[in-house]
Amino acid sequence: MNQHRKLPKILWLACAVAALGGFLFGFDMAVVSGILPLITKQFSLAAFQQGWFVSSALVGCIAGVAMSGELGDRFGRRRILLLAAVLFMMSALGCGLLPTFSSIIVARILGGVGVGIASSMVPLYISEIAPAKIRGRLVTYYQLAVTLGILVAYLSNAFLVETALSTVDDASGWLGVWFHEEVWRGMFIVGALPALVFWLGLLGIPESPRWLLQKGQTGAGMALLARFVGEEEATADLESRQRQGQRQSSYRELFSSQLRKPLLLGLLLPFFSQFCGINAIIYYGPSILSTTGVSLSSSLQSQIIFGVANLAFTLIAVWKVDKLGRRPLYLVGTLAAALSLMVVGGCLYGENTQGWLLLFSVIVFLASFAFSIGPLKFVVAAEIFPSHIRAKAMALSIMVMWVADTVIGQLTPLLLEGIGTAFTFWFFALWCMLAFVAVYRLLPETKGKSLEDIESEWLEKSK
Repeated sequence: MNQHRKLPKILWLACAVAALGGFLFGFDMAVVSGILPLITKQFSLAAFQQGWFVSSALVGCIAGVAMSGELGDRFGRRRILLLAAVLFMMSALGCGLLPTFSSIIVARILGGVGVGIASSMVPLYISEIAPAKIRGRLVTYYQLAVTLGILVAYLSNAFLVETALSTVDDASGWLGVWFHEEVWRGMFIVGALPALVFWLGLLGIPESPRWLLQKGQTGAGMALLARFVGEEEATADLESRQRQGQRQSSYRELFSSQLRKPLLLGLLLPFFSQFCGINAIIYYGPSILSTTGVSLSSSLQSQIIFGVANLAFTLIAVWKVDKLGRRPLYLVGTLAAALSLMVVGGCLYGENTQGWLLLFSVIVFLASFAFSIGPLKFVVAAEIFPSHIRAKAMALSIMVMWVADTVIGQLTPLLLEGIGTAFTFWFFALWCMLAFVAVYRLLPETKGKSLEDIESEWLEKSK
């Protein structure tokens, strides 16, 4: 613990500011849950329009991730995060102020582009400024910020709905619109404040030192890297980089025999994170709680309960990822997730939904996801690829996550209708077991190793 106190303030400041991108990611994706029924009533939306309102941001996410790798390599991590912050602000203000449904959709797409950029660039930036001994913890702060953003979105939605119901009639102007007449606009507007803080914070932190080194700016890069990780680690990293030489990045190299194993990991882990069933649990969480006899006054309150659980259990990953390592947490988490989903399916199949076994199994699954499957995909993807191609590889990895998210969103209703709720959860349990096998066979331990050492080990193994 004393070692951690000696770490420079600039490191903690840069990580905190960057993690705000994760907070906005979580907030932007979760705030829609409270907005959808209100905006549906406002614009008399058909089922297709409701689906487009939700998924339009996902279209932006895929576009944002697709461009983030190339832009991040060309212009730097910090500048692209500044672009994401501007897009977040434009989206929040646009959705809150624009009059037509079509214009709101455009704003949603812009926000999605910001989410896509942040989901790739934030963990990449943090991994490149973090000392090896606590890199896992610092990258995991990103996932912690995502879960915090989700929780704050649920809380702000609940607060604004309560305010709208009890507000006085003399509210006028935009204030009256945001907090009384069209409260869903206020839900969007709230997101502009953290976006502004994110933008201002980015102005006060430096560029990634490893990006500067990648661009041949050795003096500036080494001086900055030494401030972040210390002279000894910075010198060792530079020597390792010089031994390997400077190389240009291309997507073709990702598919070479040397990077086949890292690429497979980088694609499978985000894929498994979506096919493990987290979205189904979150979606069915309120109804599962109600069947166990827990009294909930509204669906928003039930969302808050699951948001708190997700946030709390993510702290386990923050606490243990650099002590226990990535591999043990992943193995324990995937196995526990599989077993808990099997029990959930068994309870639903046997219609045993009145006791606490079902609720306990859901909480175990949330815990397992929050300390392993959820955050560690970002940690691993941010550290297993060579420096010269890391941004492009990270973008491709996160792209798989968003595509898998889209697929599972369309597939889940079909599974529920076709094979039933119990077998759907067993289907997700199967994917958790496949994740366990993949991690057991493919994932090496990377805790405490510098990014350059990890790169050297991959290259040695491929010879």
